[in-house]
Amino acid sequence: MNQAIIAVGANIAPEENIARAEDILKIEHTFLAGSDFVKTAPRGFPDQDDFLNGAFCIQTDMELEALRCYLKNVEARLGRIRTSNKNGPRTIDLDVVVFNGAIVDEDYYRYDFVKNAVEDIRTKIDKGL
Repeated sequence: MNQAIIAVGANIAPEENIARAEDILKIEHTFLAGSDFVKTAPRGFPDQDDFLNGAFCIQTDMELEALRCYLKNVEARLGRIRTSNKNGPRTIDLDVVVFNGAIVDEDYYRYDFVKNAVEDIRTKIDKGL
């Protein structure tokens, strides 16, 4: 089994869409933990609602690339529409940040809210929460 920490963000009905994403992951994988979520200002395209950001940790039999494709499918199932504005509003954004203990997404270093969510998950797992 592989372990993945997935960064989660949304600014269109964020509470609802994050809960729906969590429900899907709990049904389709082994859900280990969720981080606290924080409100963050949009980046790159400021004329939109704030985001709610955090992370989930799952165990899965999927390899990294298959998991990334799967998460794009989950985003589509939750109504995410991709446009040319990659910083625009979204129902959900799911990105693998850590895979089997290795950081696989530069957003971990780029954004404190991603790093903090990952570290929150690691702490919860270490403490058995």
